[in-house]
Amino acid sequence: MKKIKIYSLVLMAGLFFSACTNDLETEPKFELTLEELLARDPNAVEGLLSRMYSTFALSSVSGPNDSDIAGANAGESPFIRGLVNLNDFTADGMKNKWGDNGLDQLTTTTGWNSNNKFFKYVYDRIYYTIPQTTNLILILKNKVDVANEEQYISELRFLRALSYYYLIDFFGKGPLVNDTTFETTAPLPEATRAELFNFVETELKEIEGQIAPSNTYGRANQAVVQMLLAKLYLNAEVYTGTARYADAATYASKVIANGGYQLETNFAKNFRADNNTSKEIIFPLIADATSSQSYGNTTYIVNGNLNSTTMNLAAYGATEGWGGHRATKAWYGLFASSAAGLTASNDVRAKLFWTTDHHYEMNDYKEWTDGYPSIKFTNKNSDGTGNVTPFSSTDFPLFRLAETYLIYAECALRGASTATVPQALTYVNLIRSRANADALTTISLQTVLDERGRELGLEGVRRQDLIRYGMFTGGTYLWPWKGGVVNGTSIPDTYKVFPIPSSALQANTNLTQNPGY
Repeated sequence: MKKIKIYSLVLMAGLFFSACTNDLETEPKFELTLEELLARDPNAVEGLLSRMYSTFALSSVSGPNDSDIAGANAGESPFIRGLVNLNDFTADGMKNKWGDNGLDQLTTTTGWNSNNKFFKYVYDRIYYTIPQTTNLILILKNKVDVANEEQYISELRFLRALSYYYLIDFFGKGPLVNDTTFETTAPLPEATRAELFNFVETELKEIEGQIAPSNTYGRANQAVVQMLLAKLYLNAEVYTGTARYADAATYASKVIANGGYQLETNFAKNFRADNNTSKEIIFPLIADATSSQSYGNTTYIVNGNLNSTTMNLAAYGATEGWGGHRATKAWYGLFASSAAGLTASNDVRAKLFWTTDHHYEMNDYKEWTDGYPSIKFTNKNSDGTGNVTPFSSTDFPLFRLAETYLIYAECALRGASTATVPQALTYVNLIRSRANADALTTISLQTVLDERGRELGLEGVRRQDLIRYGMFTGGTYLWPWKGGVVNGTSIPDTYKVFPIPSSALQANTNLTQNPGY
């Protein structure tokens, strides 16, 4: 069992919200300010830091029925749920059948607008974490002294940078809240994508040499910072117009050279309840069925892919099957072009789809038996043991070594001077060998994209990958229900970023809507 020591936080009233998104308010949980709390008990910094990590994993530390975000649905608004909704359901490999207001727009890539609650939840979560981490950074820098202060500040700066990374990727722009602007009472100006990129790059490069080389499970260390830099540089051409593949390969190589991570022999262990013992996971978002319950962490992934009408819930450690998520042939078709071929495949990743009583073709995305539920994530241990619980204990592997290999490989094929194609081939074949797939003799950019699809499905990267490859918008690459059509149709380039939520535009008149919305 993974337990997290967490303290409730007080927001320093009005300093941020009047300047940016004043609809995000949190009721104080105790009478002391953070400064007073830390002055009385410097050891409280551990709990406060854990609280900041929890903003990526939970709806609230008060339990699964409460949300940090005022007015938000506690189950729908956590970060992991938003990541899956925005980066997986909008892409080719996963669809949802529920048809809820907002979610249906994502699954069919149609009708996106600034009132979609799922865009708002992610945006609000980002701008919940950024000011709170900044507040703690400033208190630790200027107002109190605690042991190991530089390490805590480095971790907080990483969490803030991680929030900005997703802001850059999803929305492309927003107010820049940092140590200088935090106490500004006037609405902050809008920062461009390039300005936000430069801020994140500078922050991460500064803390790279300050943060500890190793850390306790679930907390950032040097390799975690380097991995985020690799991902930032991998997408730099999309974000800024300037390719940085050599830098991406350099930082991927740093993570690999770290030596602290290795591919798990059992691929599935990375997505089981005992994945806290995986040697491959670089940075997880922690879940626990008892002490860190949420409807929006891996519970959303596990339960959402289960339905008692066609499946045995207990076999996956779940008490509920929500019957919503299924993969499409754009994902499992990377292994085989038919149901029989998928069953016959030697690739262990091809076995992680439920096919019994389901159809290979998704002729109706609202029909549960059209498409295959993904059983990649389960709430059982890797040896099949474990309890059956309402909530998942499986951590979400936000960064893992296999993706680092694939980043290096892609950069090599894009001409990075800091990577070689022979080494790239070696890395891809290490991943394929672990999956019991045949070794390749040559690789191409399409090979790497396909391998990313096989390896990283449901891990919150697919939409980003398709955008980087120029395959997300337009009609060159079609997938089931793209543009709301069964066989897919063209979607506009404006969909490369999401609309700025209307609530944010109302709160800060300096913000402008993304083109096309």
